[in-house]
Amino acid sequence: MSIVFTNVSYNSNLLRQNLNMLLRAYPFLNVQNVGTSVLGKPIYVVKLGRGTKKVFYSASIHANEWITTPVLMKFIEDYCISYVNRSSLYGYSIRNLFNSASIYIMPMVNPDGVGLTFIGLFFLY
Repeated sequence: MSIVFTNVSYNSNLLRQNLNMLLRAYPFLNVQNVGTSVLGKPIYVVKLGRGTKKVFYSASIHANEWITTPVLMKFIEDYCISYVNRSSLYGYSIRNLFNSASIYIMPMVNPDGVGLTFIGLFFLY
Protein backbone atom coordinates (compact mmCIF):
# COMPACT_ATOMS: atom_id res chain seq x y z
CA MET A 1 0.00 0.00 0.00
CA SER A 2 1.43 3.36 -1.02
CA ILE A 3 1.72 6.22 1.41
CA VAL A 4 3.07 8.90 -0.91
CA PHE A 5 1.12 9.76 -4.03
CA THR A 6 2.65 11.90 -6.75
CA ASN A 7 -0.56 12.77 -8.60
CA VAL A 8 -1.86 15.25 -6.00
CA SER A 9 -1.11 18.88 -5.21
CA TYR A 10 1.39 18.76 -2.37
CA ASN A 11 1.51 21.12 0.63
CA SER A 12 3.03 21.25 4.11
CA ASN A 13 0.02 19.54 5.73
CA LEU A 14 0.24 16.59 3.36
CA LEU A 15 4.00 16.46 3.91
CA ARG A 16 3.48 16.22 7.69
CA GLN A 17 0.85 13.50 7.25
CA ASN A 18 3.07 11.50 4.88
CA LEU A 19 6.08 11.80 7.20
CA ASN A 20 4.01 10.59 10.17
CA MET A 21 2.68 7.63 8.17
CA LEU A 22 6.17 6.75 6.91
CA LEU A 23 7.52 6.89 10.47
CA ARG A 24 4.82 4.50 11.68
CA ALA A 25 5.50 2.09 8.82
CA TYR A 26 9.30 2.41 8.90
CA PRO A 27 10.53 3.20 12.43
CA PHE A 28 14.18 3.18 11.31
CA LEU A 29 13.56 6.54 9.59
CA ASN A 30 15.04 9.54 11.30
CA VAL A 31 12.85 12.64 10.87
CA GLN A 32 13.85 15.91 12.51
CA ASN A 33 12.14 19.28 12.66
CA VAL A 34 15.10 21.59 12.00
CA GLY A 35 13.28 24.90 12.13
CA THR A 36 10.25 26.85 11.10
CA SER A 37 9.34 29.06 8.18
CA VAL A 38 8.53 32.75 8.51
CA LEU A 39 4.86 31.75 8.92
CA GLY A 40 5.68 29.11 11.53
CA LYS A 41 5.44 26.00 9.36
CA PRO A 42 7.85 23.19 10.31
CA ILE A 43 10.86 22.43 8.14
CA TYR A 44 11.87 18.77 8.23
CA VAL A 45 14.96 16.74 7.39
CA VAL A 46 14.78 13.00 6.84
CA LYS A 47 17.90 10.89 7.35
CA LEU A 48 18.22 7.55 5.57
CA GLY A 49 21.12 5.33 6.53
CA ARG A 50 23.98 5.43 8.98
CA GLY A 51 27.10 5.48 6.85
CA THR A 52 30.00 7.90 6.87
CA LYS A 53 29.43 9.17 3.32
CA LYS A 54 26.96 12.05 3.37
CA VAL A 55 24.58 13.27 0.67
CA PHE A 56 22.01 16.08 0.89
CA TYR A 57 18.92 16.58 -1.28
CA SER A 58 16.40 19.39 -1.01
CA ALA A 59 13.14 20.27 -2.73
CA SER A 60 10.62 23.09 -3.02
CA ILE A 61 13.14 25.87 -2.58
CA HIS A 62 10.98 28.14 -4.73
CA ALA A 63 7.18 28.15 -4.60
CA ASN A 64 6.51 26.80 -8.08
CA GLU A 65 8.92 23.89 -7.53
CA TRP A 66 6.38 22.10 -5.28
CA ILE A 67 6.41 19.04 -7.58
CA THR A 68 9.93 18.22 -6.39
CA THR A 69 8.61 17.46 -2.89
CA PRO A 70 6.45 14.44 -3.81
CA VAL A 71 9.29 13.16 -6.01
CA LEU A 72 11.70 13.10 -3.03
CA MET A 73 9.00 11.77 -0.71
CA LYS A 74 8.32 8.91 -3.14
CA PHE A 75 12.06 8.19 -3.20
CA ILE A 76 12.03 7.99 0.62
CA GLU A 77 9.13 5.53 0.49
CA ASP A 78 10.75 3.42 -2.25
CA TYR A 79 14.03 3.38 -0.31
CA CYS A 80 12.23 2.18 2.83
CA ILE A 81 10.35 -0.53 0.95
CA SER A 82 13.61 -1.75 -0.60
CA TYR A 83 15.34 -1.73 2.79
CA VAL A 84 12.59 -3.81 4.41
CA ASN A 85 12.45 -6.22 1.45
CA ARG A 86 16.26 -6.48 1.27
CA SER A 87 16.08 -5.56 -2.39
CA SER A 88 17.78 -3.09 -4.69
CA LEU A 89 16.64 0.29 -5.91
CA TYR A 90 17.94 1.69 -9.19
CA GLY A 91 20.54 -1.08 -9.19
CA TYR A 92 21.86 -0.34 -5.68
CA SER A 93 21.58 -2.68 -2.73
CA ILE A 94 19.71 -0.55 -0.22
CA ARG A 95 21.09 -2.53 2.73
CA ASN A 96 24.64 -1.77 1.57
CA LEU A 97 23.75 1.85 0.88
CA PHE A 98 22.09 2.18 4.31
CA ASN A 99 25.30 1.04 6.01
CA SER A 100 27.73 3.02 3.86
CA ALA A 101 25.96 6.35 3.36
CA SER A 102 23.76 8.82 5.20
CA ILE A 103 21.26 10.50 2.90
CA TYR A 104 19.75 13.71 4.25
CA ILE A 105 16.58 14.94 2.55
CA MET A 106 14.85 18.25 3.19
CA PRO A 107 11.62 17.65 1.27
CA MET A 108 10.17 21.16 1.56
CA VAL A 109 12.59 24.02 2.15
CA ASN A 110 9.95 26.71 1.53
CA PRO A 111 6.54 25.61 2.89
CA ASP A 112 5.27 29.22 2.82
CA GLY A 113 5.98 29.55 -0.89
CA VAL A 114 4.37 26.19 -1.64
CA GLY A 115 1.28 27.31 0.28
CA LEU A 116 1.12 30.52 -1.73
CA THR A 117 1.22 28.54 -4.96
CA PHE A 118 -2.04 26.76 -4.17
CA ILE A 119 -3.89 29.04 -1.81
CA GLY A 120 -2.79 32.54 -2.81
CA LEU A 121 -2.03 35.60 -0.75
CA PHE A 122 -4.81 35.06 1.78
CA PHE A 123 -2.69 32.12 2.97
CA LEU A 124 -0.50 34.72 4.67
CA TYR A 125 -3.24 35.85 7.05
